[in-house]
Amino acid sequence: MRHSFKYIFILLFTLKIAAQADKETYLFSKDIEAKIQKDTLPWRYQMGATDYSISEYYTKALETWDRNGGTIKKISKEDSLYFNSFQKKNAKEYIINRSKDEKIIIINEAHHNNRHRVFTASLLQGLYDNGYRFFGLEALADSLINERKFPVSESGFYVKEPQMANLLKEALKIGFVLFEYEAASGKNGKEREIEEAENIAQLIRKNPNSKFLIHCGWDHVIEGTPNNKNWEKAMAGRLKEKTNIDPFTIDQVTYTEKGNPKFTNPYVLMANPKESVVLVNGNGKLFNGGETNDQTDCRIIHPITEYINGRPDWLTIDGQRKTHTLPKSKITQYPILALAYRKNEVEQNGVPADIIEITNKEATANFILEKGMYKIILKDKNYKIIQEFDANVK
Repeated sequence: MRHSFKYIFILLFTLKIAAQADKETYLFSKDIEAKIQKDTLPWRYQMGATDYSISEYYTKALETWDRNGGTIKKISKEDSLYFNSFQKKNAKEYIINRSKDEKIIIINEAHHNNRHRVFTASLLQGLYDNGYRFFGLEALADSLINERKFPVSESGFYVKEPQMANLLKEALKIGFVLFEYEAASGKNGKEREIEEAENIAQLIRKNPNSKFLIHCGWDHVIEGTPNNKNWEKAMAGRLKEKTNIDPFTIDQVTYTEKGNPKFTNPYVLMANPKESVVLVNGNGKLFNGGETNDQTDCRIIHPITEYINGRPDWLTIDGQRKTHTLPKSKITQYPILALAYRKNEVEQNGVPADIIEITNKEATANFILEKGMYKIILKDKNYKIIQEFDANVK
């Protein structure tokens, strides 16, 4: 009987910890994997990849998405010859220079890939300098963000992810007006594409002399023939139709590394760039996947990620952000989850600027943060706060 009580206690304690984890936004990797294993829905790997990305496990997010089923792409001899007729150009420099002659730029992301948000963030200052003032995001659901000047956990499902929140924070700091354009709840397919486009078009009509940056998910960037034929036209194509303005459309998703290298598009390996690039031929034409592809104006080829002390190299945005090592003297147990909040935002339910999981005393604990004052919060494996302290990133 004594042993029975012991097992019941262990079971109840385990259930209590699981319930606590369910209430948390940012999770230990073992708890995310446990959620995936427990889930029986067909899209559990997509949701698991999103959970990993929200807690800043970039590699695990990519690997988990692949578990949903990847495909191995093959390039024909003709496609290879066509591809090799283009030259690599720095993507950031090309886009910013081209933006001078554009009115609407639409760039997409894969919702589980934090890199795409970081790249869009790298464009912001250059675009603002070239006259862009309005920044629309499919992920945003916050009518007060322009007054508050920073995102909070309720600003949108994907805004809880630190790199998305950093993107919004940077835009606000520079001077952009953020706006939401998502369709009303329950709208899907063709109906959703039309309403999203109309929401953006209304703002453009009210501000005819302004320039607009739009950040969307996946295929909404397509201005030509969408993959989903039931849409007839995706959001970008609908917007072009409604405004009579040809947007400059940029696909970040197609030529980005996968978790399993065998699923990475061969064009990424053929280009083997050391920086994010677009491809341009001698006539100024951009490579967008094929001679007859009308979906977007160009496709960015992102390089394979290199890791510095376990963190993706692109997180630094070419040195704009700094490495801040968590002092080992602050860590009294393992594993811990460490969250870095901008000073004075955590009290208002702000979103952390970075998150790291530290599993053992040999692990390097590096945040990647812009200069400023932060409140660091450490949580133990049961999500109990065990330390809080300020840090100055210089």
